Amino acid sequence: MRSSNPVFSRRGFSRDNGHAGFNAAPQAGATATGANPYAQGTAANPYATNPYAQTDMHGAPQAPARSDVMTIDGVVTRTAMTLGTVIVAAAAAWWVMPVDQANLGAAYGVAIGAALIGFVLSLVNSFKRRPSPALILTYAAFEGVFLGIVSNIVSMYVAPGAAMQAVIGTMAVFAGVLIAYRTGLIRVTRRFYGFVMAAAIGFMLLMMVNLLFAVFGGGDGLGFRSGALGVVFGIVAIVIGAAILALNFKQVEDGIAYGAPREEEWLAAFGLTVTLVWIYIEMLRLVAILSGDD
Repeated sequence: MRSSNPVFSRRGFSRDNGHAGFNAAPQAGATATGANPYAQGTAANPYATNPYAQTDMHGAPQAPARSDVMTIDGVVTRTAMTLGTVIVAAAAAWWVMPVDQANLGAAYGVAIGAALIGFVLSLVNSFKRRPSPALILTYAAFEGVFLGIVSNIVSMYVAPGAAMQAVIGTMAVFAGVLIAYRTGLIRVTRRFYGFVMAAAIGFMLLMMVNLLFAVFGGGDGLGFRSGALGVVFGIVAIVIGAAILALNFKQVEDGIAYGAPREEEWLAAFGLTVTLVWIYIEMLRLVAILSGDD
């Protein structure tokens, strides 16, 4: 199970019915309350009871004998495919969809439609019991269309070069979190997981309230996404995205450690893509606000 890619060579996350366990590595013969707090039954490895994992005579989880298991190279490949779809769709939307004054309304309509479809597909992918590569790539395509049009509009009317600045910022966050995670500066524990999830849910609810005030009251709603307050909330959103990125890295290493089936590579790729899209959008918004015209 070693990878030729040294970046993700650590191990340690388990997935059981969509939840995460945060032990450093699977323990032989451990119970659900020991190694994996989310595992059901007495097996430490949630995959030990399926065809992808085996146990010895003492019940200790062993390395899967089959080749169709999750690997880091597989995760990198699936993530490259998913992000590549986002980039290709974004580039196509940028060049094909005109955003001049005569077509600006239509461009906004296409962007909003693509965003809504992408959101629905993200929910479907999140709640599906088994990841679907076709649905994940379709989500990536629609998300790319949305990002391409919005990036073009922001770059043309708000801040020239904003898209490239947002891309560089997103790459910097990814590299920074990865280095911090690999060096142990960020440790994903159950407390860390709970704090990040609570912060993400709270932030999303607050933004929904702000959106409702903007829709029914006009203007910028409660003002959380513009001006000085918008800068603060933009930074908070990026920090939350960075923390979720650490959870994604933990998912990858622990999925490999527990011998997750190969289809889980698509789930990991989907999670990384959603998080990077989140960070990019917030970076783009932050650049727009700092440009002085939000």
